Amino acid sequence: MNKFFSIVRGMGLKRGPQRWLGGVCGGVAAKLNVDVAYVRVGYLLFCLLPGPAVVIYVVAWLLLPNQNGTIALESFLNRRS
Repeated sequence: MNKFFSIVRGMGLKRGPQRWLGGVCGGVAAKLNVDVAYVRVGYLLFCLLPGPAVVIYVVAWLLLPNQNGTIALESFLNRRS
């Protein structure tokens, strides 16, 4: 599992400091170098389409590291073992 989390950290995508919920849109906006409002509007439009938009957001929240490099899923798994 450590190799998987290292790969996720190596992508350079982190949950952003501009948070409403989990910071996923803020992190994507920072990576793409665009205003976070555009990413949020795009995500809301994506939610209107039939599909797993909420599931994708939750998975991204679990897998993307914070600004300090901690991953929520990794922390959860470490506490359980």
